[in-house]
Amino acid sequence: MTEEQSFIEELLLEAEVKEVKLEEAHADLVLIEIRKLEKQIENNFDTAEKEQAIIAAWAVNKNAVLKERADLLRQKLKGYLQERGLKTLDLANGTLKMRKSPDKVEITDLEKFLASATGEMISVIPEQVKPDLNKLKAYIKYHKRIPDGVQLIEGTESFTIKLRTENNYESEA
Repeated sequence: MTEEQSFIEELLLEAEVKEVKLEEAHADLVLIEIRKLEKQIENNFDTAEKEQAIIAAWAVNKNAVLKERADLLRQKLKGYLQERGLKTLDLANGTLKMRKSPDKVEITDLEKFLASATGEMISVIPEQVKPDLNKLKAYIKYHKRIPDGVQLIEGTESFTIKLRTENNYESEA
């Protein structure tokens, strides 16, 4: 019986070794499957990113065309307002406005300006002399002369549209 027992034990040991090898082979196959799945996940994200880029480029292109059209329509409305000589036109769907920003005065050379400036162009703060831009603007408007070292930046005209949406205003440039 000992010989029979040892034969059976040998067979059992061989079976256990084979079973461990099979389990390890199965575990290795599971690792291969995990690697394939992770690669597929990575590919899905790459594809999604590429598709998002394609969609974003399409949207930018499509919106550029729409923006050009809206800008053209804005220019037509601005021309219409100018043609009628109006500053503001209130309509059912919004308001058209034409406004000119005030002129600006900029000191380009302070020393040159101070050398020729009169009292009406500057404000004197104890121990400090600095140009008074509002007084300077009034001086230029009244005397029609720009002092040395000063630059007059004329105000620009701006055109705005305010669209009405359900009793609310939605501002649009």
